[in-house]
Amino acid sequence: MSNNLIPVLVLVGPTASGKTDLSIKIAKNFDAEIVSADSMQIYKEFNILTAKPSKEELESVKHHFIDEVSVKEEFSVADYVKKAHEVIKDVNNRGKLPMIVGGTGLYVDSLINNISFNEEKYDENIRKSLWNIYKSGSYQELLDELKSIDPESFDNIHPNNVKRVIRAIEFFRITGKPISQQIRESKLVDSPYFTNIIGINYKDRSKLYDKINKRIDKMLENGLIEEVQALSKINISKTAKEAIGYKEILPYLNGECDLLTAVENLKMQTRRYAKRQITWFNRNKNIKWFYIDDYDEKESMICDIINFISNLGRPKDGK
Repeated sequence: MSNNLIPVLVLVGPTASGKTDLSIKIAKNFDAEIVSADSMQIYKEFNILTAKPSKEELESVKHHFIDEVSVKEEFSVADYVKKAHEVIKDVNNRGKLPMIVGGTGLYVDSLINNISFNEEKYDENIRKSLWNIYKSGSYQELLDELKSIDPESFDNIHPNNVKRVIRAIEFFRITGKPISQQIRESKLVDSPYFTNIIGINYKDRSKLYDKINKRIDKMLENGLIEEVQALSKINISKTAKEAIGYKEILPYLNGECDLLTAVENLKMQTRRYAKRQITWFNRNKNIKWFYIDDYDEKESMICDIINFISNLGRPKDGK
């Protein structure tokens, strides 16, 4: 079995930790192609909003799942996993190293753990009624229902992630089975990958938060307000509307708050997102972490990471 496993390198970490620059250096060193696991960089029209790699960076190493679909389209984790499996197989067949890079933990885990998604377990009428409950201001009613029918999902899904809360309730109403149980059962299918996971972060959280704040200041200089304004005139999908930045700047554009309030809220929500990312990834004990503030120079950390990857083993006895 081990001979059939596709070797995959994974790089994770919170937003603004420096994954893009590091991933390109690693990819060049190991003849890899980058399979993005960022749920928002997949949208063509999200550029400044998602701090996408620059044109030069995208041209220096082959990237997949960046600028993949329009913001008008829904794109789910199930869509991502299905397409990413095909891409990874193709990259491997061409003799390249598939390298998954991103901070969307659900995308990363669903892909490398080979989670299966039953595409038939959808009901547009149920989903619409649940969204109507949310829009009516009765969101607590949905949270209470989720806690009652699927306590595991209630504990694991952040309450701000309305889409996943609604999806979990919808799944239960259709199947009579908690979606958390379906996810566990899907994990019984072996992964086709031999995976090594590297994580980068700061030990001092304040240093990461400072990078986040400075990144947002730079995004504003680069035209974030104008990008969101243009997007607000498009009928974008529910998935795309979840993008951090879009929903924080929109109230300013609608005259509901001043710019300073909107920017401070954006910084706060981005810091909270980073905290959730760290919590998610810390549950995975297979990640080899490298801490940026352990090094006086970034290049020293990059050398250590490259040396670590060079010494990684290959699968034995199917494990």
